[in-house]
Amino acid sequence: MIIRRLWLSAGVLALAASALPSAAASALPRPAAEGRSAQSDASPRASLQRDADALRDAGVTGVAARLETPRGSVKARSGVGDLTSGRPVPQDGHLRLGSITKTYVATVVMQLVGEGRLSLAQPVEDVLPGVVSGSGNDGRTITVRDLLRHTSGLYDYTRDVFPDPGARTYFAKRWQTYRPEALVALAMRHQPDFAAGKGWAYSNTNYVLAGMIIEKLTGRTWDKEVHDRVLRPLGLRRTETPGTSPYLAVPHAVNYQQFAEGGPRIDTTIPYRPFDSGADGSMTGTAHEANRFFAALAGGRLLKPAELAAMRTTVPVPRGSGHPAGTGDGLGLFSTPLSCGGDYLSHGGSGFGYVVRTATRTDGRRTVTVSAHSRSADPKAAARQEDVLRELVDHALCGPAAR
Repeated sequence: MIIRRLWLSAGVLALAASALPSAAASALPRPAAEGRSAQSDASPRASLQRDADALRDAGVTGVAARLETPRGSVKARSGVGDLTSGRPVPQDGHLRLGSITKTYVATVVMQLVGEGRLSLAQPVEDVLPGVVSGSGNDGRTITVRDLLRHTSGLYDYTRDVFPDPGARTYFAKRWQTYRPEALVALAMRHQPDFAAGKGWAYSNTNYVLAGMIIEKLTGRTWDKEVHDRVLRPLGLRRTETPGTSPYLAVPHAVNYQQFAEGGPRIDTTIPYRPFDSGADGSMTGTAHEANRFFAALAGGRLLKPAELAAMRTTVPVPRGSGHPAGTGDGLGLFSTPLSCGGDYLSHGGSGFGYVVRTATRTDGRRTVTVSAHSRSADPKAAARQEDVLRELVDHALCGPAAR
């Protein structure tokens, strides 16, 4: 899931993309650039491969990227998918989508709005009576819109379920699961960060509540609604809502987390289920299908015009939140300026050992997903990797076919 920063996790953690020493990173195998599935265009292919290699050279153990354009697909991978065997990163392998899950959930909520079953201005208390209360929290003042755009002020429960940073906590607690109601109850023990609508702060609690709202209105769990309303209509057969199941379908790269600066890289392909099991960050899928979903959403295939416009209406994301200057947060979508003009819509996801991001131009005609399969505790390495990843996204969406 995305937690405060793209590369840095919430609360006490301050974790980031796993760094190899420069020489070791350069020594990783360098698979050849992947060809396009349609008309050949060397410039996008070479650019994507160059940026994937740059992310590997910045210390990420394994990188994969897939770009869709009106002229076809471009794929690149770099580094290795397994440090022990040295095998390459799988082509279009299975990924933990993390907080990209939130975009799917927000889409279902907006469909319910379009059906007249819910209003964005509706207080949470109206739908979930008594759930958001205590310690100064008041569901009467928090709207559905506040949940989806992170203006609720609600405390992020993830700070409580990983109380002591380190590999020992990961191994001791990674099998533990919580009901959504229990996670919200944890958050309700804390005072809000600010009054509803008076600030912005990323909180996974918001989307746990969004999942509960879907279930309350439909009588079915959020994951079943995502499957029937989004995945099935788009034919996304490799995108899954696994819930508490910890296993990632094959093929997939190994995810590596460095829990302490200078420490070893730990295999964290098994997720940390206390915050990887719900509507805020549990889905898995592939780059190809994540691209298809974002393109369909931006292209108007999943929502009516009014609901899509509402989803894309943003509030400014404050400086210091880990997002590029000019970024705004909509309803399950971030909007960020492109260097070539215009904006792109995106969401990212992260957990122990991985970062993934999907981004699309506003018309949905050019979409990219990039996955990085390691994270580091070194803040300087993390910052460099974050910069390179952003450059990859910008270059991919500003390529020749987009002009």
